[in-house]
Amino acid sequence: MAQAKKGIGLTTQIFIGLILGIIFGYVFPSYGEQLKPVGDMFIRMIKMIVVPLIFSSLVMGIAGTGDFKKLGRLGAKAIIWFEIATTMALIVGLCVVNVLKPGVGVAISTIDASSAAAAAKKSIDMMQMVVNIVPTNVIDAMGRGDMLQIVFFSTFFGVAAAAMGPSGEPVVKLAHSVAEIMFKFTWYVMKLAPIGVFALISFTVGKFGLAMLIPLAKLIVSLYLALIIFVLVVLVGASVVVGVNFFHLLRALKEPILIAFSTASSEAALPIAMEKLEKFGVPKHIVTFVMPTGYTFNLDGSTLYSALAVVFIAQVYGVPFDLSQQIMMLFTLMLSTKGIAAVPGASLIVIAGTAASFGLPLEGIGIILGVDRILDMARTACNLIGNCVATVVVARWEKEMPDDVLKVAYAQSYED
Repeated sequence: MAQAKKGIGLTTQIFIGLILGIIFGYVFPSYGEQLKPVGDMFIRMIKMIVVPLIFSSLVMGIAGTGDFKKLGRLGAKAIIWFEIATTMALIVGLCVVNVLKPGVGVAISTIDASSAAAAAKKSIDMMQMVVNIVPTNVIDAMGRGDMLQIVFFSTFFGVAAAAMGPSGEPVVKLAHSVAEIMFKFTWYVMKLAPIGVFALISFTVGKFGLAMLIPLAKLIVSLYLALIIFVLVVLVGASVVVGVNFFHLLRALKEPILIAFSTASSEAALPIAMEKLEKFGVPKHIVTFVMPTGYTFNLDGSTLYSALAVVFIAQVYGVPFDLSQQIMMLFTLMLSTKGIAAVPGASLIVIAGTAASFGLPLEGIGIILGVDRILDMARTACNLIGNCVATVVVARWEKEMPDDVLKVAYAQSYED
């Protein structure tokens, strides 16, 4: 009996939505702009999944194992890898911007001074960021989607549930049921992904147009090239060291990567990325701990972009910015970018604050704003890939993802 033909896969549908959205936004820009509410609704549907999924999965994972020493070891290893990866991202960004010099020769006639001034007025207080890890009101934290506060509360809640023994078992079982329901919920929402992607890309192209890419094409190419170098050198290198085939992992993550790229939203891709990592063989308690934590401490793409953008501004205005100053800037960004996910528009705030501290014209941010959406798409996809690799690295480091599990995962990546 002949096997039934398999329909078009979700990844292909999303890609088709992406291409059609570009065409539609270019041909019918006014109609493309009007599709923004459709795209926003899709993003909101994804975001409403994140908080209950993270809370239930983390409680289930911690209370299920009850091994608190293991949890501490897991956190320490994750932080070590986050620091290595983000430092390498900064170095790659600096190398590429100094070699390609994308800011040299850029006209400064189209500056959005008001946006630059608004970004300059804001700042990220590192000490306050540390204090803010502890929520005063967990409901408020969940309402705002503050991932680090949610992880902090969920971790303590899971530890307390495990310490309760039999009395805590009903709560753990409830968390398990909620987690399974939210994964099913994700499956339903992802059926709408091609429509959401089409709407978001149509809006982006319709509002900003493709002509905006020409004056700053060198900046766009520089960032995309830097991100590719980072992925090939750092992330592929890390995968080789821990004995994981990076390209099999990439194949397994194709759907969340496309979602991250087309929506420029890390949160939009988080639930399906977590699901794909579990299917790839990463234990649930590692996925639910490392991924949300990484979205605060391990935004490789955003970190790389911050270094590249600051030097780009110096090049645009012809301000001397020697190696010693760039090294100092690197150390500054190593700290300031750790809070980059907790503040809306934080990339521009970090860039503005760093540029100001080194005496660079803040108006340069207005130049970047014209193509920020295009840049954001790439760095968001890199953020996602970096956190997924971090999760796999920690799982292998903890010896909780043996080779036989990897072989099954490799085979599964071709079937999906």
